[in-house]
Amino acid sequence: MPKGLTIAAVRVLLASGELSDAKLTVLQADKRKGVQQLLAHYHRQQFKLAQAQAAFKQRCQLEQRYWAKNQLVAGIDEVGRGPLAGPVVTCAIVLAPDFNLVAVNDSKQLADHQRRELFTKILSECYSCAIGYADNQAIDRFNIYEATRQAMGKAVAGLTLVPSGLLVDAMTVPTAIPQEKLIHGDARSVSIAAASIVAKVLRDDLMKMYDSVYPGYGFSKNMGYGTAAHLQGLQQLGPTPIHRHSFAPVRQYEK
Repeated sequence: MPKGLTIAAVRVLLASGELSDAKLTVLQADKRKGVQQLLAHYHRQQFKLAQAQAAFKQRCQLEQRYWAKNQLVAGIDEVGRGPLAGPVVTCAIVLAPDFNLVAVNDSKQLADHQRRELFTKILSECYSCAIGYADNQAIDRFNIYEATRQAMGKAVAGLTLVPSGLLVDAMTVPTAIPQEKLIHGDARSVSIAAASIVAKVLRDDLMKMYDSVYPGYGFSKNMGYGTAAHLQGLQQLGPTPIHRHSFAPVRQYEK
């Protein structure tokens, strides 16, 4: 490595990710305060990256049991069981054995911009992905649990290939495919995490659209959950055609 690198050049070198042990040794011997600060930042970033990769590897363990046998597995998750309005959206997704989007995690742990960036990458890299919906009428007819099960079944049936097994977040799916019901599955399985991201982005966009159709409830911000603004809208305007009338907070505002 050339001697006499400027601080700016050192910053570029560290950001490039092409730092050999020899180059790192040279930089560590550089006594300039700016270089040492950049190195300290670099080491912190490397530590965080190692942690993220280890956590990602942990989230792939359930899938690895299938991939090691050249089998495919689907992850299934839902978004929207708790809101007072809108549908439940479910997703079934089959990831490739070489899937390596380290940032894929439980959608609730990610910011909106992170979910949207990953959404595009997940869909471009997965083997198959399918969506299932249960609207408010189905939820009122069957109850939220059964409507969610049926929506998950639709998602699995929509896959373009049949996986050897299913990893499901805290539910059982009406299908003959062998399945594992996992508590907190979106934090334990990369496939379930990917499904949660896809379902979350799609449902959020749907609720934002509903906000323009039914203004006054704050759907674009609360996504149908029972926030103060949403309850105020119910009190002033009454329920909309997308509200879940079987949910107690909605029933009390029916006119």
